[in-house]
Amino acid sequence: MKAIAYRKSLPIEDAESLIDIELPTPQAAGRDLLVEVRAISVNPVDTKIRRNVAPAEGQAKVIGWDAAGVVKAVGPDVSLFKVGDEVWYAGDLTRPGTNSELHLVDERIVGFKPKNLDFAQAAALPLTTITAWELLFDRLGVSRDAAATSGKSLLVIGAAGGVGSILVQLARQLTGLTIIGTASRPETGEWIKQLGAHHVIDHSKPLNEEIARLGLPPVTYVASLNQTDHHWAAISELVAPQGKVALIDDPASIDVRTLKRKSVSLHWEFMYTRSMFQTDDIQQQHQLLNDVATLVETGAVKTTLAERFGNINAENLKRAHALIESNRAKGKVVLEGF
Repeated sequence: MKAIAYRKSLPIEDAESLIDIELPTPQAAGRDLLVEVRAISVNPVDTKIRRNVAPAEGQAKVIGWDAAGVVKAVGPDVSLFKVGDEVWYAGDLTRPGTNSELHLVDERIVGFKPKNLDFAQAAALPLTTITAWELLFDRLGVSRDAAATSGKSLLVIGAAGGVGSILVQLARQLTGLTIIGTASRPETGEWIKQLGAHHVIDHSKPLNEEIARLGLPPVTYVASLNQTDHHWAAISELVAPQGKVALIDDPASIDVRTLKRKSVSLHWEFMYTRSMFQTDDIQQQHQLLNDVATLVETGAVKTTLAERFGNINAENLKRAHALIESNRAKGKVVLEGF
């Protein structure tokens, strides 16, 4: 089967940073599905792994953690899917990635693809959807009762990116929160408004000053999706007493003591935790993907696909990685078909 991989961790400008290769066809066992990959999307984690995780000597590493496709075979213990089902999922960081024609994935972290989306539109959503859903409902503990969240607010730092683009939608559709998104360019600010943000502020300026400029009260919940260390002083200032802060990035250093006097809690979200540690509730990812598929089919949530980069090959993946690394991506970049 065709796949895109790398043999050394290299800058994306290097000709060998991603290469086209051929690999044996994998075989489904246990609760695995063998999926014919029709479309993939690219996430910041792809670029981080490529840059920082070298394959074993003489080996090629396949990355990619978003896919939509068709089930071609099932392991003997599979009970949730059958051959021919159209699926979407984000995969498992401890296993080979989705940048291949055929891919093995545990059925418990797979959902049924929304019927009203094509494969590319669907592939834009799984990883960011799982991250956003878990951050909002599992980590921050936000209620899905609109009345219970009325009068409370959510600040989404980096709202125009992949996770932010779905987080804003979920918060607007499923809660009564006032949503404040950050952006620094007119086009990304407009994107966030279209997705449902009530307010947009400029993250190139001190966020606490931006909140004050709009006359908004201290923020109940903060979702910091990038540059947390840069914004940490402002976050500590603008968050409400007994508020909650959640983050997904990798700040070099933050002083959590600044949250103490307000009794603010800090939460990490890492969507691979359930699959990596085979937690008792791993199948929650199957259920949440199905729940979001229903939201997509009813029109409550829309795909965050922003750009189609052509077929799935090394050349196009390099372009996608370069865009992600520029920190100027809006929504998701998707490739489709081999």
